[in-house]
Amino acid sequence: MNITVIGDSACSAKEARLAETVGELLAQRGATVVCGGLGGVMESACRGAKSKGGLTVGILPGQDASMSNRWIDIPVVTGMGEARNVAVVKSARAIIAIGGGYGTLSEIAHALKNGIPVIGLNTWSLFRNDVEDDSIIRVQSAAEAVDKAIALAERRKNHEITTSRLHQDSQ
Repeated sequence: MNITVIGDSACSAKEARLAETVGELLAQRGATVVCGGLGGVMESACRGAKSKGGLTVGILPGQDASMSNRWIDIPVVTGMGEARNVAVVKSARAIIAIGGGYGTLSEIAHALKNGIPVIGLNTWSLFRNDVEDDSIIRVQSAAEAVDKAIALAERRKNHEITTSRLHQDSQ
């Protein structure tokens, strides 16, 4: 199961610790950590995953695999710059957003537009017509973020399997 971790490439120490713990917990639950492959939150999540024997995938903006952080197992070069954010998001069944700048905000938007659940740890708040939009599932800890992400990813997987079977049966 792929879970994407998104956040700023220049994060705070608190966000780095959260991301590392998220990575550790995802690896312990058997999830593959997908990210943008660079530093900050991405590097911290991958470091945590690798410390527990997990698998990491980095979807890179450039054309050089050596630009990935050292904890990436599978670097995916795109040469797409920030447009690679769509691939980062669509490569997972759930997203965990930790902190983040405008790049993270764009990934959150792509995820929500595509029906991919976003779990937020110390990240963006969204408002529409002066009313808070609760599309981002707010959590208070790394453990809660991972629990929600895994549960929602499993629910999406089961829904996709059921939908596929119904489609096959109707043919």
